[in-house]
Amino acid sequence: MASVLKGLMGVSDKKKTFKKNIDCDKQLNERMKNAMQKSTSSLGIAGLENTVKLPPGEKKNEWLAVHVVDFVNGINILYGSLEEYCTPSTCPKMTSGENFEYLWMNPDDPKYDKPTAVCAKDYVTLLMEWVESLLNDENVFPTDASQDFPKDFGKIIKNIFKRLFRVYAHIYAHHLEQIKILGEEAHLNTAFKHFMYFTFEFDLISGSELEPMAEVIGSLMGEKFKAKLKK
Repeated sequence: MASVLKGLMGVSDKKKTFKKNIDCDKQLNERMKNAMQKSTSSLGIAGLENTVKLPPGEKKNEWLAVHVVDFVNGINILYGSLEEYCTPSTCPKMTSGENFEYLWMNPDDPKYDKPTAVCAKDYVTLLMEWVESLLNDENVFPTDASQDFPKDFGKIIKNIFKRLFRVYAHIYAHHLEQIKILGEEAHLNTAFKHFMYFTFEFDLISGSELEPMAEVIGSLMGEKFKAKLKK
């Protein structure tokens, strides 16, 4: 059985880098909304670490699917607030510090069928468009509850999370001061911890990929989570 997930950002505006968040009430079926409510309703009681755990009776792929939408929307909001600071001139490459550069590749796009250097803003734009196309693909996120998720769904989810993580890595390395000025540091830290608890719970990103954020992860989440990066 599959979930109902279709469309990420509503009606596209090609002149804008960032688009409207998905309307979960309209896009998710009742079963998926109930699954999400089980997560959010326990937030204040059990804390972020426990809210990411798969609820009894829920299917893993459905749980992963609904959280993709949640995390994409969260990053969309955070990065959107930095749009005037993260420009092709200020961030000509998609990096996290001096030692990590992220290239964009999409085998379905002839322009990017090989790893290609792009500015940070273009990377995030391409990422959001790519995720949107996946969510609108009935073969990946079927809207028919009788249709199963694809066999490689786990691999697809891991690729999405890896790329979403890179946006956090860029923000922390290059835009933390602007985040502080905007008064969004607490929101950023909470959103990132939620994202990382979910990532660790379902082993979605390799330790080597997480390396640029090792110190941040240790500071925000504790040494036991930082140690996971070495496994």
